[in-house]
Amino acid sequence: MRTVAIIAAKEIQEGLRNRWVLATTLLLAALALSLTFLGSAPTGGNIGAGALDVVVVSLSSLTIFLLPLIALLISHDAIVGEMERGTMILLLSYPVGRYQIVLGKFCGHVLILAFATVIGYGVAALALASSGAAVLAASWYGFAWMIGTSIMLGAAFVAIGYFISSVARDRGTAAGASVGVWLIMVLVFDMALLGLLVADQGKIVSATMLERLLFLNPTDIYRLANLTGFNVSQFSGMAGLAGSSGASTWALIVGMVAWIAVPLGLATASFARREL
Repeated sequence: MRTVAIIAAKEIQEGLRNRWVLATTLLLAALALSLTFLGSAPTGGNIGAGALDVVVVSLSSLTIFLLPLIALLISHDAIVGEMERGTMILLLSYPVGRYQIVLGKFCGHVLILAFATVIGYGVAALALASSGAAVLAASWYGFAWMIGTSIMLGAAFVAIGYFISSVARDRGTAAGASVGVWLIMVLVFDMALLGLLVADQGKIVSATMLERLLFLNPTDIYRLANLTGFNVSQFSGMAGLAGSSGASTWALIVGMVAWIAVPLGLATASFARREL
């Protein structure tokens, strides 16, 4: 564990040096503040929803598009980039296992995302609270849940980025594959699923089957976790899905953990067999 911690600290130092931590935190904070004060808060007052509940919906929608892209950007060259620069050979000359390198780098990148998410979104919530808006205790619980699942979503895409980096031949290929994965999981998958539902007209795809199909995409697990509960489904556009969804909180957590563990395990196995 000490070796993993050292490698993770090295990744965090490189993130600070490359301004990744600062840029990500400022970006998330700026967008979160904009959504909180320019859009979400007035809407919440109009429909009678809690101010922070509407912020949770707005930030969840932002997270689905932005956080996976940031995660892939910081992780797609974690392995292949080190190999191209020749630093991976130097790193492996020390008494360190390849799985420790993958795990250490992964932990470092997830900590960078976690810091940026907590600070960036937390600033918006504190600003909303300081404005005098009434916030219920349940709303804070929903906000904390959104923060935790956002970090898990970021970790899932960091793991996917590591798998891409472990099999790609060069950084350009890894970058292109990462953009393709982002487009498929964030945009194309749901459009294809919607087309399937329209074409099927409820004949074959039942509510249970639909729920299982949603578990094939970490962004949809995130939607189920944040937009179908905590009294937000009625104004998040997912009231119908919330009424038919039978996924428990534990099932959603297990699904997200699987999306972290499986790609990370595949990345470790691929890197272990790869020649330098």
